[in-house]
Amino acid sequence: MKTMKKIVCAFMSLVLLLSCAPAVFAAEMDSATIDQDASCSLTIWKFDYTNARKDGVWDKDDFVSTGWQESYVEDTLVNTNRKGDAENQNSTTLGNGTTSKGYAIAGVEFTYQKVADIVAFEEQGTAQILYGFQKAEAANLLKAIGLENGANRCTEADSLDSNRFYYTSDVLNKALAQSLEANSTTVKNALESYIHVGGTAMTPTNENGKTIARDLPVGLYLLVETKVPEMVTSTTNPFFVSLPMTTVTGNENSESQDGGTAWNYNVVVYPKQETGIPTLEKTVREAKTDTGKNEGSASITDGYAHTATGSAGDAMEYQIVSTLPTITSQATALTTYNFYDTLCAGLSYDKASGVTVEFFTDAGCTDKAASWTADSGKFTVTYSDDDRHMTVDITKTGLDEINGTAANKNGSLYAGFSNYTVRVTYRATIHSDNTFSYGEKGNDNSVVLTWKRTSGDYYDTLIDDCHVFSFGMDLTKLFSDVDAETAAQTKLYDSVKFKIRNQTDGYWIVARRNEQEGIYYVTGHTDQEADATVFTPVTVGTSHGHILVKGMEEDTYTITETKTANGYTLLKNAITVSITVTEDTNHSCDVYAKDVLGVLQNDPHYSFDGGENLKLANIPQRALSHNYPTASATVDKRDVTMLEDNGSANAEVPLTVKNTKGFDLPQTGDHGTWMYSLIGILVMAAAAGVIVVTSKKKHDR
Repeated sequence: MKTMKKIVCAFMSLVLLLSCAPAVFAAEMDSATIDQDASCSLTIWKFDYTNARKDGVWDKDDFVSTGWQESYVEDTLVNTNRKGDAENQNSTTLGNGTTSKGYAIAGVEFTYQKVADIVAFEEQGTAQILYGFQKAEAANLLKAIGLENGANRCTEADSLDSNRFYYTSDVLNKALAQSLEANSTTVKNALESYIHVGGTAMTPTNENGKTIARDLPVGLYLLVETKVPEMVTSTTNPFFVSLPMTTVTGNENSESQDGGTAWNYNVVVYPKQETGIPTLEKTVREAKTDTGKNEGSASITDGYAHTATGSAGDAMEYQIVSTLPTITSQATALTTYNFYDTLCAGLSYDKASGVTVEFFTDAGCTDKAASWTADSGKFTVTYSDDDRHMTVDITKTGLDEINGTAANKNGSLYAGFSNYTVRVTYRATIHSDNTFSYGEKGNDNSVVLTWKRTSGDYYDTLIDDCHVFSFGMDLTKLFSDVDAETAAQTKLYDSVKFKIRNQTDGYWIVARRNEQEGIYYVTGHTDQEADATVFTPVTVGTSHGHILVKGMEEDTYTITETKTANGYTLLKNAITVSITVTEDTNHSCDVYAKDVLGVLQNDPHYSFDGGENLKLANIPQRALSHNYPTASATVDKRDVTMLEDNGSANAEVPLTVKNTKGFDLPQTGDHGTWMYSLIGILVMAAAAGVIVVTSKKKHDR
């Protein structure tokens, strides 16, 4: 509420509308007579005061608008380069084909309507200016600002015309300000609806932020901002302008220093404009059903990050989180809000699981306001022919709900889902083939948010991405007494068998071998060892004895040799392999530089507070940045240097298993039985000798 008070008071002070003081007319009625046949003009300039203050080039208190064109304003806010993003500060061309100069805002439409005549009224020697409203034509207008049925009118002037209500500028100013303060959204919508019926739309502001209406008859005009470009978060409050208006004395920066002495038929106003943008962040996690590194909850912080690892065949869960921009009336309504999502070639959308769109009242996505599915009719999902791109587009039905009049939990200043958080979730599966990039190169999955408001030719984008990583293992099998080629020729490798267990997640790896490539690609996992894949060394071309497995996530694995070639010794213990991923602070993601439109009026890459409550403008923005990871590995707790794969560093863990010959046992056959014969002969000879000796002793006795 304090923010809106500031906006209302600052605006009314800035433009000094309806500033015809009664004392002036009483003292100088003859010389200040209005030329009722004069042709008037109204010029409006629109500037991005949010960023002008953020960049330190404008202080809202250092200037008094006088109704004259002010060169000081133009020099400060138009004929200058916008600060902020160094790459764009010298550019006047936006990616959407429009141009921008300094802090000027193009594409703002005002609609005007003459609502009352200016009447000089004198009673008992006191003269004053009154504004006469046709009772029937102005009924909805007066009702919207709390003056229904002529409330608070100048009753002394009723005798002038029974079909009109007459008001002073003071009453009109106060009524409009109080009604906007009480419920700005309702009043804005009412006045926007009112002026759409009988108003005339001005040409949208040009690249200098300027628009002008000429040849206007003398009278009191209602001005309503009816269309805005995408970065405008809150329309200027509807306001009255008296054409002509009395000149106003400004400060040292203003053109006019001689106020209250004449009528100004060519009025120039500088109404303030607050700007802001949505937020956008895309993150990913391994699905809980695939033993993911999360609790499986709906929390946006449960395992979701800009980088994640997964095994081939795994389901990956994606979330796109965006804070909706501020919506304060029909003029700031969203007309386009869509997400263009892109997967790398190594993943596929899980179309069966579908897409869900949810809305929350808070940034942490804990207080759900609505949940939509594809059959709700509130958004559509379309896929490209190559199935690598998905567009989630909010339909008119969905936009009507977002822009709607339902009570907003953030306060009466907001409409519909204004400033709520939208969360889009879906699943994708990692391919079990060479389309996936293994190693630190990673697999980028980006999203582009495009949004428009009522000024449909103006739009902007935000971009973000996340990355999925997977790795491999290259096991080389050797025999101690023969080389690899001989081992292959003698088919020693055919008898060798290994199994791999993910020790971290407690499952056995299931894989499929691509016979042409000679590579095992992980396809899934199992809790039963009997169902685990048996890995056998492969010969491809001149490469012998390799077990190359791709599609392993960041975890600890045990590799067990279950069988080897005849005559060779099995490994005594399983081999432990650990793959670890850490953040590489020297390798930042450059996705934000790929936002082709750039947001000239509102740079999201740095934060700003400014000492003010700028919640209406979605500021401060959270500075987004993230880094790629780097991978490392150990084999039996000893560091190893990972191998690259197709130009991607640290992609595969190398390890070697060498089998030695077993100990020789005594041989049997023609060359092995002579010893037993000899021993038999010797035994029989000894026995015969014993018999002979025994017989001789008996004979001697």
